[in-house]
Amino acid sequence: MHPQKRFDQYRPFFVLGIVVAVWLFLPLVLKTFTRVSLFEIQAPIIVLDSYISDLQTFWSNRSHSKDQILAAGRNTASLIAQYSFSVQQNEYLRAEIRRLENLLKLSPMPGFRLEAARVAHRDFSGWWQRMVIRKGSNYGVSVGAPVVFSGGVVGRIVEVHRYTAVIDLVTSPTFRIAACVLGSDRPSSYQGGVNKTFQPPHGSVKFVSNDIYASSSRPVRLVTSALGDVFPPGITIGEITALEASTDGLFKTGDVRLDNKIGSLTEVTVLVPFRPLHTIAE
Repeated sequence: MHPQKRFDQYRPFFVLGIVVAVWLFLPLVLKTFTRVSLFEIQAPIIVLDSYISDLQTFWSNRSHSKDQILAAGRNTASLIAQYSFSVQQNEYLRAEIRRLENLLKLSPMPGFRLEAARVAHRDFSGWWQRMVIRKGSNYGVSVGAPVVFSGGVVGRIVEVHRYTAVIDLVTSPTFRIAACVLGSDRPSSYQGGVNKTFQPPHGSVKFVSNDIYASSSRPVRLVTSALGDVFPPGITIGEITALEASTDGLFKTGDVRLDNKIGSLTEVTVLVPFRPLHTIAE
């Protein structure tokens, strides 16, 4: 074969090799800038697709009958009444906590501002499980901020851009958090697992005390711990459905069943701290 034809045949591979070599030797700052710039370019497309989906939902809801709308209104009124009572209870409990903090001269617990955000995109793979929301630094969202929903923990903010932010979900293998069994102050460690598509979400827990027992028929609730993390204590993570002795015999390890709604959430709540997260951790 003629040398020129041979070169033309393998030219795409030479070009790809040069591009990879250049990328490997680029400074880290330039790589980060390129990746962030690419995300910011894609962000309007992701957000636009989310708005179109909301518009489709709006017009599909318009097709509901009056009876269905009235039934939904009654259910909503019942929920509002329940939540109004819960708000009153929360205000009383907050006042009691402040009284005890002043009486015992304790440092106040970290305060958070609740920022509701719409989910714009989901990125589920074997390496991570993430969501993109339609709020970023323009609403004061910061890296490390906790994200929750009505069922408990959603995840943690890992990237913040101008109009969007990325959540590392509680189902992701890269997500870890200090935890404890409900009713116990002994800390343990929760980590997400490898969650396959169309299967119930799950994670794992380590360093559970030997005197705690759990099974699929009698699960125990796993909640966030105040030790070593920015999540407020007592937020539900999931249910421990199985426990077995670890290899050293000092603790137990087990499986954690998570809320099935995590993968289909359309709106979440970001806990934006009043103080910077590094000062809270200290």
